Amino acid sequence: MPFSDTADFADADRGFVAALEPGVVKDGAGKVMWDNDSYGFLHAPCPLSVNPSLWRQSQLTVKQGLYEIAPGFYQVRGLDLSNMTLIEGDTGVVVIDPLISTETAAAGLALYRAQRGNRPVTGLIYSHAHVDHFGGAMGVTTREAVAAGRCPVLAPSGFLEHAVAENIYAGTAMARRAAYMYGAALPRGPKGQVGAGLGQTTSIGTTTLIDPTLDITHTGQEETIDGVRMVFQMTPGTEAPSEMNFYFPDRRILCMAENATHTLHNIVTLRGALVRDPHVWSRYLTESINLYARNSDVVFSSHHWPMWGTDRIVGFLSLQRDLYGYLNDQTLRLLNQGYVGSEIAEMIQLPPAITENWSTHGYYGSVSHNVKAIYQRYMGWFDGNPAHLWEHPPVESAKRHVEAMGGANEVLKKAQKAYAAGDYRWVTQMVNYVIFADPDNAKAKNMQASAFEQLAYGAENGTWRNFYLSGAHELRNGSFGTPTKADAQGMLSALTVDQAFDAISLFIDGPKAWDIDVVTDWRFRDADNRTQRTEIRNGVLIHYARTAEDNLPAPDATVTLTRAAFAKTMLTGGNMQEAVLKGDITIDGDLAALKQLSGLFDKPDPNFAIVTP
Repeated sequence: MPFSDTADFADADRGFVAALEPGVVKDGAGKVMWDNDSYGFLHAPCPLSVNPSLWRQSQLTVKQGLYEIAPGFYQVRGLDLSNMTLIEGDTGVVVIDPLISTETAAAGLALYRAQRGNRPVTGLIYSHAHVDHFGGAMGVTTREAVAAGRCPVLAPSGFLEHAVAENIYAGTAMARRAAYMYGAALPRGPKGQVGAGLGQTTSIGTTTLIDPTLDITHTGQEETIDGVRMVFQMTPGTEAPSEMNFYFPDRRILCMAENATHTLHNIVTLRGALVRDPHVWSRYLTESINLYARNSDVVFSSHHWPMWGTDRIVGFLSLQRDLYGYLNDQTLRLLNQGYVGSEIAEMIQLPPAITENWSTHGYYGSVSHNVKAIYQRYMGWFDGNPAHLWEHPPVESAKRHVEAMGGANEVLKKAQKAYAAGDYRWVTQMVNYVIFADPDNAKAKNMQASAFEQLAYGAENGTWRNFYLSGAHELRNGSFGTPTKADAQGMLSALTVDQAFDAISLFIDGPKAWDIDVVTDWRFRDADNRTQRTEIRNGVLIHYARTAEDNLPAPDATVTLTRAAFAKTMLTGGNMQEAVLKGDITIDGDLAALKQLSGLFDKPDPNFAIVTP
């Protein structure tokens, strides 16, 4: 790779205004939510324990502060995984993508205001439905300002549905795996967490969500917020199910959201997500080039650093387009020749023009796991071999493998030989059997941790490195759990009534509810007294809105409350009796029937095991 090429460093430094000093963000109680200064070691030469390409990427993503990318256009970088962009309007400032946490978003806004004056926030834009692009909403504005019309909130159509689906429905499992992916709990340093490729890591503050007030529904839709004119491009199914790019025609500036960053992105993330469509992604990038890039002088995204110059912008987006198109087409070519995902992942070689460019390297996504994701998108989990159709689950499979290989000691002996030969992939596969067959085997856990560390030190991909090091850390020290809360109260309170009941239905312990038959009406004072009928039957919670004209049987009980009270008591395990005593909830009808519900709900486990059974 051309390490002498420093153009990215020049772009990343261009327009620097001021840094947050110190580069630490704390909450009101003094707890650290973000510490960019902990990455000071990245100023040193690359050590042997980090891939030099990843070290270079982290040196770029660790840059922190307020940057002017064009007159009136500013970015706050290095205060969270993502960037926050601020555009000066006629009377205030329009904010794009307010980071993950209210604490980091507020710190970023304060940094901007310290340099540019105390301008009010007159607009908020969510580019897409991932939490690092909306979670800090209440760090830059308030529900009251939005409700009063002082701060419209723009988002692509489908935003709320997908934000909830990703962060609530599968939120606990995703958040636990995200702890591995981003390495937020790992120690910083040359043998620890050095970054995540897309940014350094995730902040661990308070996540919030303010409902959009204006949906962007189609490409070409034009909106003007506080004098800032924007034209939108819808890109559903790309980096997020609900996402949009936007162009500022009066300034010849293009925002690519997260559809084009300085890395190969994910077709499916290691934390888990819906599988994305690389074919559609590639087509939308072509559309971006033809509609906007050829008339742009600046391109920026919600991660990494901007780029200037029309020819450079078109070249950058063209390489990104070619990258996703190539991976899609070649994976399909080879799967139609009978190869399975794991085979194709080892076979695909990218064209030289792509591999020789820094922006297409797999710092966040990787060719290996993206190819497997594309295979999954088209062919599902099953590779067609009947031997894999009904395999034993991990623990039972591990016991049989260990016995077949001569017992744990024999397996570890073979693994030690593979370790000495540098075949760490085979070490992890063999030793994993021992750990799942005998989770108390300390020798196996230490050997697995060492093999994980060696794989981490060679990984160019930041998220692979973090997964390996997180696994090693938990094998040596025990679980670090989930640093961020998947069910933050601020997000739960923003759920619609339907979404709230969709979420709670996922907590019903089916077998416990087989013989329960309870009908309840839930009247929401803050949703125009909307009444939602719920029926629990055959282990399933069915819900639907009641109307004034329906002729339904009377419920066993009627509960009157607010959405916030519902979220606090039903979704996060709060005390309903206490809420009734405080007057937050009133109940009419058969209390005994309602009490039957209390024992039916299962609690998600944010500390579930990953590298042990």
